[in-house]
Amino acid sequence: MAEDKYVIGIDFGTDSVRSVVVNANTGKEVSTHVSYYPRWMEGKYCDPSKNQFRQHPLDHIESLGDSVTKALDKAGDINEKVIGIGVDTTGSTPAPVDKDGNVLALKEEFKDNPNAMFVLWKDHTAVKEAEEINKLAKSWGGEDFTKYEGGVYSSEWFWAKILHVFREDKKVRDSSFSWIEHADWIPAILTGNTDPLKIKRSRCAAGHKAMWHSDWGGLPEEEFLRKLDPALEGLRANFYKDTYTSDKKAGGLLKDWAKKLGLKEGIAVAVGAFDAHMGAVGAQIKDKTFVKILGTSCCDIAVTPKERLSDKLVSGICGQVDGSVIPEMIGLEAGQSSFGDVYAWFKDLLSWPIENLIEEDIKKDEIEEKIIPALTKEAEKISPSETGLLALDWLNGRRTPYADQTLKGAIAGLTLGTTAPKIFRALVESTAFGARAIVERFREEKIEIEEVVGIGGISQKSPFVMQVLADVMDMPVKVAKSEQAVALGAAMFAAVASGHYGNIEEAQDKIGSGFTKVYKPDRQNAKFYDGLYKKYKKLGGSLENILRELG
Repeated sequence: MAEDKYVIGIDFGTDSVRSVVVNANTGKEVSTHVSYYPRWMEGKYCDPSKNQFRQHPLDHIESLGDSVTKALDKAGDINEKVIGIGVDTTGSTPAPVDKDGNVLALKEEFKDNPNAMFVLWKDHTAVKEAEEINKLAKSWGGEDFTKYEGGVYSSEWFWAKILHVFREDKKVRDSSFSWIEHADWIPAILTGNTDPLKIKRSRCAAGHKAMWHSDWGGLPEEEFLRKLDPALEGLRANFYKDTYTSDKKAGGLLKDWAKKLGLKEGIAVAVGAFDAHMGAVGAQIKDKTFVKILGTSCCDIAVTPKERLSDKLVSGICGQVDGSVIPEMIGLEAGQSSFGDVYAWFKDLLSWPIENLIEEDIKKDEIEEKIIPALTKEAEKISPSETGLLALDWLNGRRTPYADQTLKGAIAGLTLGTTAPKIFRALVESTAFGARAIVERFREEKIEIEEVVGIGGISQKSPFVMQVLADVMDMPVKVAKSEQAVALGAAMFAAVASGHYGNIEEAQDKIGSGFTKVYKPDRQNAKFYDGLYKKYKKLGGSLENILRELG
């Protein structure tokens, strides 16, 4: 028998980093450990009233070390047998860096400046800048640099965030040599290759969020950026031309990090990518499969052979990028700006009197934990036709189709007989309608979708949500067996980057976890939802302008 070898998948989420140790021969998930970002958990550097969400790089560094070492401790005496590390992060989550690749917030003068930190994916402070990018891309007389990104640039993405920070903070602007995605920075510090001009940048991050494409030789032209704002003049020269897929090595593990983590110096560290894309790989994505990463928001991923897509441009999505998911295939990304957050918002709404009127924290916690399960239990008893409600899921704006972060949610059909469970059911249906709208956008472009795969906490924990999703989509919805599919995907890339497997398809076949359940659509419900979905589209079209105008 071959000697056991191990790989580590490191998944940087919104609140925490999760490390998973995987047997590279069998796919067995040996151990895992989650470490929460201490400053983030205290609410530092964020202002939800302005949609400002920033994270300090020390949160990432400290939690990375804690998560990996504790996962290895749980795994037993296997440290010497670890052959590679893969990394995924949220995105787009960029930060300004100096000439040595140090995030500015690591310097004493910027240590408490939110503009010098990572601008989290969910930060929507750059809505105005995104609008300007979209207008200029269509009017400046040159290439439309948004055309491979669905034709609509989002405030959640790279250049919009840079421009917003530059306009808001001259000191950060003057001190920034370049900017870096979180997905690129973690492999860079692990390998010691932090020179902004030499870092192996992620094809996934660059193609989907930074308007990178080989057709125009990399990033948008200097003239376009200068016309967007003179503050961006000269910045392009401090970025990159080439990008890399995640089956490639970013480098070998640096001696200092090897010592800190208890691993061998020089083991392979794969080029980074975004969590949704690596999660899709961990969920064994293939042609005609639609993977939904169901969390606070929702990211959707599909892949298609190059020859089938040919020169077709898919508008209204979050990009089509060669190799962003599986090398040599086109990766297509879409998503919803809020999914689980919609349910959490409703729970928080119902919790207001608990938070404000009950003095004992123990009772508060106990009651709050029971709210969503209790709502689910009652909502399951309600047939789709009983609520009389229709909701729009845009509580955090709309990501796809056609990104628009100025939109807001809505609930129509309220009466004095409307109950909390009915509203909850309508909200769950709205998130499923949002998912269907994305699939229909793909199908309108002749991209075939035959099955849905769900990963993430909601897919594992809420049969109710998954069944509604299957009914609304009128398709089977499978649930990946691994509870750590995103980190497992990162581990698969580590296995390929280290040379243990020849390509990512082989790694998927050898160490994929399979599926634990399939939700099949209820024919009667599917028929009802088909009609209600048409009303969802009509309601959204009628209210869009009004919702944008609300403060």
